[in-house]
Amino acid sequence: MRKTYATDLSDEEWAYLRARLPELPKTVRMRAHALRDVFDAIFYVLRSGCPWRMLPGDFPPWSTVYYHFRRFRLSGLWHRAFAMLRAAERKRVGKCPDASTAILDSQSMKTTEEGAGSNGYDTHKNIKGRKRHLLVDTLGLPLSIYVTPADVQDRAGARFLLAGLGPLVPRLKKIWADGAYGGKELAKLTGSEITLSSRSRLALSIPVPARLP
Repeated sequence: MRKTYATDLSDEEWAYLRARLPELPKTVRMRAHALRDVFDAIFYVLRSGCPWRMLPGDFPPWSTVYYHFRRFRLSGLWHRAFAMLRAAERKRVGKCPDASTAILDSQSMKTTEEGAGSNGYDTHKNIKGRKRHLLVDTLGLPLSIYVTPADVQDRAGARFLLAGLGPLVPRLKKIWADGAYGGKELAKLTGSEITLSSRSRLALSIPVPARLP
């Protein structure tokens, strides 16, 4: 038995998520630890922003947790799971599962020293670290996320964020963005109209750490 943390999945949340996960291979590492504990450990790191090596000792070993986190990322599991949950939430509030309108913005964040090799300096925000480029729907739920060093310009980051996105968001027709995203080339990447506003209209509804691990 281990301690409970505020980031742990509830029984209802875990049952919903587990029923929709693809069948996972029975690796040696997975057999030694409960899948739910691995997910809870990953969410603890992502929400708290702590380095993997500082994961509390009552979770599975940090190397095991990181191994599965990376394997889930490479297999596309995180993208599929979040797309499923986003569609379910949109349906719950009476919206079509696929968004037709989105908001584009970026956010520079300080990072821990572990990430120093991939850091940059955002002179506009006076922040050394990384930059999250985000496309969210009108509920604030992410449609696409791309992380770069903080010195990457918003328009350049948006090219990576939007490239190849069209088939994944077939109903997307309009993207709200501020003046940093001007230019017809971005609109061509998704086939959507990009409407510029004088100020950012991004509103995140997902919890994010104060620092990126």
